[in-house]
Amino acid sequence: MPAELSPIDKAKFAAARRAVDFVENGMKVGLGTGSTAAWMVRCLGERVREEGLRITGVPTSSRTADLARQVGIPVIGLDEAKWLDLTIDGADEFDGELNLIKGGGGALLQEKIVATASDRMIVISDASKEVVNLGAFPLPVEVVPFGWQTTRALIEEMLISVDVLGRQTTLRLSGSQPYITDEGNHIVDLHLNRIANPRQLAMALNQIPGVVENGLFIDICDMVIIGGPDGAVELRDINEGTVTQERIDFAEDGNIFADID
Repeated sequence: MPAELSPIDKAKFAAARRAVDFVENGMKVGLGTGSTAAWMVRCLGERVREEGLRITGVPTSSRTADLARQVGIPVIGLDEAKWLDLTIDGADEFDGELNLIKGGGGALLQEKIVATASDRMIVISDASKEVVNLGAFPLPVEVVPFGWQTTRALIEEMLISVDVLGRQTTLRLSGSQPYITDEGNHIVDLHLNRIANPRQLAMALNQIPGVVENGLFIDICDMVIIGGPDGAVELRDINEGTVTQERIDFAEDGNIFADID
């Protein structure tokens, strides 16, 4: 492993490397979006090239689709795939019940659709993403551009009646312009600090006109794999109620980094 990789990248890689071991021949696999998911796509691509692994990937963003093709993973859309065996993705936060905040990379809508169309979802992460209560990471809410300021005002009004510590909202920008999702929508980030009842908040948000989807993933994740910079990995299976400690040997994975700028 190159010395220039940061400890956090080594941790992300360790989690990603362990997660792809769950992928088997013939599977249709949802491919997440974000920096941790990118490691997973590279690791899967290595298995396709080196082992002849036969899979079909369903990407959750145009960025992930481009990377998957680059590393040799065949990709199709969800409508063609219809149902998936497994989705592997990262998270911005996760709690003890494996509830998640996702959407920091702007792909929360496709990520949630793909994850819920899968038999199983595995989240890969480093230890910094684990929290007691969700909410320190801003909660993304995807909204349609038409009347977005009205939608934002309705969100702020709703937040008065739920148990959160902060209520500031900001429109996500790309430079000086509103950030545009792959579906042509905007994202309003909610700076809540702590969310006491994520399930209640998710339901309330999705009843507001103009809200397309929110970044709370409730009862969707089945396993989280937490990587460490030394190759240690912890696997937590919420369905089995198990916690397993393992270790990844970085020395075997030198060629995975050949295409990294």
